[in-house]
Amino acid sequence: MFSRNWLWIAVLAAAVVAGWFLVQRLTEPELPSWIAAGNGRIEAVSIDIASKTGGRVREILVDEGDTVEQDQILAYMDTQQLEAQLREAQAQLQRGKIAREVAESNMTQAEAEYSAAQAVIAQRQAELETAERQLERSEQLVRTNAISQQTLDTDRARAASARAALDVARAQAASAQAAIATAKASIVDADAAIEAAEAAIERIQVEINDSVLRAPRDGRIQYRVAQPGEVIASGGRVLNLIDLNDVYMTFFLPTVQAGRVAVGAEARIVLDTAPNIAVPAEVSFVSDVAQFTPKTVETKEERLDLMFRVKVRVPPELLQKYARYVKPGMPGMAYVKLDPNAEWPESLRAGVLE
Repeated sequence: MFSRNWLWIAVLAAAVVAGWFLVQRLTEPELPSWIAAGNGRIEAVSIDIASKTGGRVREILVDEGDTVEQDQILAYMDTQQLEAQLREAQAQLQRGKIAREVAESNMTQAEAEYSAAQAVIAQRQAELETAERQLERSEQLVRTNAISQQTLDTDRARAASARAALDVARAQAASAQAAIATAKASIVDADAAIEAAEAAIERIQVEINDSVLRAPRDGRIQYRVAQPGEVIASGGRVLNLIDLNDVYMTFFLPTVQAGRVAVGAEARIVLDTAPNIAVPAEVSFVSDVAQFTPKTVETKEERLDLMFRVKVRVPPELLQKYARYVKPGMPGMAYVKLDPNAEWPESLRAGVLE
């Protein structure tokens, strides 16, 4: 008898609850014809914070749920190998500079030797001309027995010696000229080595700078994909960031309503977690391609069943007011005003913080 009474009480309570929900449902104000509505979830732009080059994660400075600012340092990658490469490139740069200094010194010396050789050539040329004139006079005088044969032989030897000395001086000048060309080539080679070392230093420095992972924009850390000490590949994700300045809700509308929605139209977002707060938004996108299409579209009724994707976006300047309500993943309803001259009903004006 006791259990039967409890059974009746439970049935009565269930009936009361069902009746209350039914009354609430029936008493809900219907939306005007100039308002389109659809359900969706709050979404935000997601950004992967990844390492440009592979390596070991040295340190992560943020946790999931942390709010970060643009350019804030989020994590460090290990750079020991890059720093060793940087020191090697710096040593190569120093070596190239020294090689250039040596080549410049060699070229200065070769140029001086070439100038000296040119002076010696001029001297030897003058000596040769004097010896040849003396030889001509001696050859004429020996015919008249004015000088001895021995004197003629001596003048001939002097002229030959002067000619040989001139050839030696010219060879020395050619050698100095070749040394100048070699020194110039060494300078060019040293300049190339310096340029290559500087490029290597610049590249390694960029990689070291890229090893400091920064926030590309303001947002909130959603996931820690990697942990300190893990080795990741090039392009490997370390963190996932959501941009709280780009928050929107995507939903779908049938053909007739989607055709009346204009980009920039006023909208409202009402979340299940905050049903008394209507968050102002605006239409930022209307798809020009139907998302749900029957296999064959032949009748007017079938064309009216097509659904188009619509996106409403919360203006960044309002996000600060509604930050405690607007969170990615939260389900809710989106309402779009089809008539720009109409006023929002009381149910969608209430709770709007303006």
